[in-house]
Amino acid sequence: MDWKQLRETYPQDDGLPPRAARLSALMRVRDCVQYDDIPNPFSAEYNGAGEYIPLSKRRPSVRTNMCATVVDESASLVFGESHWPALKTGDERTSLALAALDAECALPAVMLEAVIAGSVGSSALLVEVAARVPCVTMFDTRYLTPEWDAARQLVRVTEQYKVKGRDLAAQGWKIPADNAETFYWWRREWDRLECRVYAPRPVADGVPDEVDKDRTIQHGLKFVPWIWMANMAQPGVVDGPCTFERAIDTVIECDYLLSQSGRGLKYSSDPKLVIKAGNADPVGGDAAGTTGGSATALTLPMDGDAKLLEINGDASDAMLQQYRELRAIVLEQIHGNRAHADKISAAQSGRAMEMMCQSLVWLADRLRLSYGEYGLLALYRMICRFSSAVTGGIIVGGKTYEDLSDTGLALQWPPYFPSTDPELLQLAQGLATAVASGFMSNQTACSIYAAKVGAADPQAEWARVLDELTDPVLVAKREAAKNAAKADRQAAGAGRTETRQVTA
Repeated sequence: MDWKQLRETYPQDDGLPPRAARLSALMRVRDCVQYDDIPNPFSAEYNGAGEYIPLSKRRPSVRTNMCATVVDESASLVFGESHWPALKTGDERTSLALAALDAECALPAVMLEAVIAGSVGSSALLVEVAARVPCVTMFDTRYLTPEWDAARQLVRVTEQYKVKGRDLAAQGWKIPADNAETFYWWRREWDRLECRVYAPRPVADGVPDEVDKDRTIQHGLKFVPWIWMANMAQPGVVDGPCTFERAIDTVIECDYLLSQSGRGLKYSSDPKLVIKAGNADPVGGDAAGTTGGSATALTLPMDGDAKLLEINGDASDAMLQQYRELRAIVLEQIHGNRAHADKISAAQSGRAMEMMCQSLVWLADRLRLSYGEYGLLALYRMICRFSSAVTGGIIVGGKTYEDLSDTGLALQWPPYFPSTDPELLQLAQGLATAVASGFMSNQTACSIYAAKVGAADPQAEWARVLDELTDPVLVAKREAAKNAAKADRQAAGAGRTETRQVTA
């Protein structure tokens, strides 16, 4: 079975656009439920009518889930706990406001979810303000349709999907009791001035076109409050390439290979007995003479024979070797981590870990552009625009901010793997040598070292260094420490000289 054949087993909704069906199928692989619509378990060889069930119509008993593994690992390298980017701004008020926004809106968790959800092609964030407090929500893009202008600025986002009448009634819509199980179209549209809500209409009656004026909101922001992020693509694209789609066929092959080999190994534990009895019936064994293990002895005629159907060790080794090759192909196709944890004998340096996971790092680099530069940074700029558009400003962390400036906004990403102490010592010694030789300035050396150790703002670190160098109290303390160390070395040297004299 390949991906095309498996995808044909999924239910199709003709009322939705083709991209919705494609994204739904890819989401099944991402969520590890791609085989759930196959009715027969892998152990069922025959159906109730005694007919043989092909392997393609059985659910694999082993699921490697390599696609989901690569998605989770790459997302952790982009927005994990130790990989959240620092924000550089040209305004201290903006820096404080956006730092408070990270905590209040749980942006690390939201962006991590956006990377995982967007691995199928795209993800989107809706930015709203309730009682002047910003709120960020991640949406499923299957039911969203964006539109851009020539400058690649969003001009409209339409949400449309099917919902049952009882769910609409629970939200306050007037739905007849007889239509509780009837499917309705739900439709909303955002543009630069308002959010239009349409009165739901039964699917059989067509797409809604009547605007509900009571639920429509005139926001007047002069921009669409959505952040659209296409996976590994530039802004203005609806859906980028799926992170793992190229490897789905090979992953399916791995799942069925391991399921079939596991079935063979189980048969080896209790193999099937085949008897060639000739003209006479065997003596002993069960009534059929073809089932059971090797515990029952049989007496056969002169021309009879008996064999056990089982998998041998050579076949098992060949299967494992084939699986390793398939696994390597999968991880090579989707830039996964090909290193084996059981082959790492000791702690590795940060640079060694980065080289070992180079393919995964390259994938994370592309994702940082899509969800960092085009996603998180665009969200920060939109919050600054909200502070100017909302009357009275926005409230973040209990404080009011108005007219925040987005000048100089930039993300500073931490290293993928932290440096070890020997690496930091070697870097510090190299920078000190370069500064002493006149090849590098102190400011550049400070910025390089601060970025390597993960400082939030290397420029601020250099400013603190300058303050310490010019502070009279700190200068006096450093001179006192140097003089004390020099006195200790002289005393230690004098002590060693006296000892040699006494010994002599």
